[in-house]
Amino acid sequence: MRKIAIITTGGDAPGMNAVIRAATLTGIHAGCQVFGIKRGYQGLITGEIEELTAAKVADILHRGGTILHSARSKEFKTEEGQKKALAQIEKFGIDGVVVVGGDGSFRGAQMLNKLGVATVGVPATIDNDIGCTDFSIGFDTALNTVMDAINKIRDTALSHDRVYVVEVMGKNSGFIALYAGLGGGADAVLIPEIAPDLDRLVQRVEENNQRGRGYSIVIVAEGLFGGPSGGQALTEGTAFKVGTYINLRTRKDTRITILGHIQRGGSPSALDRTLGTRFGAAAVDLLVSGETNKMVGWVKNEIKVSTMDEAIARKNQIDPALYQLVEMLASV
Repeated sequence: MRKIAIITTGGDAPGMNAVIRAATLTGIHAGCQVFGIKRGYQGLITGEIEELTAAKVADILHRGGTILHSARSKEFKTEEGQKKALAQIEKFGIDGVVVVGGDGSFRGAQMLNKLGVATVGVPATIDNDIGCTDFSIGFDTALNTVMDAINKIRDTALSHDRVYVVEVMGKNSGFIALYAGLGGGADAVLIPEIAPDLDRLVQRVEENNQRGRGYSIVIVAEGLFGGPSGGQALTEGTAFKVGTYINLRTRKDTRITILGHIQRGGSPSALDRTLGTRFGAAAVDLLVSGETNKMVGWVKNEIKVSTMDEAIARKNQIDPALYQLVEMLASV
């Protein structure tokens, strides 16, 4: 293992740069030459590959996004695209690749592995839906961004006795919504993993009115009704469906806030920086020791190594007890 490459693919996540920095420095310390593949698998196909040095990664730890940029590639899913990617790997003499991203990125890593290239995955997605790890890179930062927004929304909701429906990201995962609802004191949380009871939600809003609290905050995961709503017309999106139902049933002044891609940005939190650093170093250590088709994760406060097959096959699951806790606290 003399030459190692790092690639970030799929959606960006705060903390990816921490992975790049740690993997680069760990690789150099191990006597390897380290390369960065730009713009994901599409950049690998077109040969957008450059050497990474200690100087190039010296000041990236605190930056959001990824200095290698990210993209999705339909071409890489084809046999011809994979042949082009392998040709570039052979051209640069790359022995192993650290793949930073979500399940789609890891499927790409498996394709590389079948072509004879050693790969180790680092879970990085704000959705936190990757199996074999309690937390993925970017989730904590995104969650804190949502929490800050909820704090501000609560002020105006209280001032005007309004109902605010706040839509958060997560694709078909309810992690951001659930943790934001728990930490932000939401009156209700609607997530894809649990069938929504909109009549009970209306009752919750009316109970708040009866108790003399005229405002309510409802957190809604974007995939509540079967998939992300970002590509739909605004009047058909998840939060608008929920908000319209509340307004029609209660006649309360109801406002919609879709936080959108603000959740992807920002300087990574301390947790995402430290996780990214540990993941990046561990991934390179695995490659140097001859491992492949593996993923590093964080389970019960320690690094855990799993097979890529297991990580893709399993989804990180919501803890029903946390949802029940949100419901109990909101009902009192």
